[in-house]
Amino acid sequence: MGALSNFVMSRPFQIEISESQEELEKALKHATAASSKERLQMLYWLKSGQVSSRRSLAERLGRDEATITRWVRKYKDEGRRGLLEVKHAPGKVLSISGSDLERLKQKLQEPSGFQSYSQIQQWLKSELGLSLAYKTVYEIVRKRLGAKLKVPRPQSTKQHPESLSHFKKNCL
Repeated sequence: MGALSNFVMSRPFQIEISESQEELEKALKHATAASSKERLQMLYWLKSGQVSSRRSLAERLGRDEATITRWVRKYKDEGRRGLLEVKHAPGKVLSISGSDLERLKQKLQEPSGFQSYSQIQQWLKSELGLSLAYKTVYEIVRKRLGAKLKVPRPQSTKQHPESLSHFKKNCL
């Protein structure tokens, strides 16, 4: 029984690659993502007969055999498109959207606008009942909507209105 316990029964490594060797070679040349290149390389080696075992594939690609098994299963189930698909995390759900976002956008476009992001926070709380963090308000206004606050440039209190109009008429 001691000799049998060292013997590991593994599944045979059989996979039918539906793409031609030329198709795989072309796809490999045009692949930009490293993950796609690795997986296409695996398919190419299998199709061309350069590799015939899970272990040799794992060694060549520097991956675990379980990873190779997972990729092969994905290819068998979903084809090349499924194998190359890169999934992304969905990210956080937006805290303001739809009609509320449109109302904020319209309010930002008004000539009076807002003087500060704190003022926007207060408006969102009173008008829409949304309590958002300062950073969130900033991200929405500046990054998502691309809007800027309506803050007038500072003017000197010593400035004379007549000299300003004279300057505008003669110099501009």
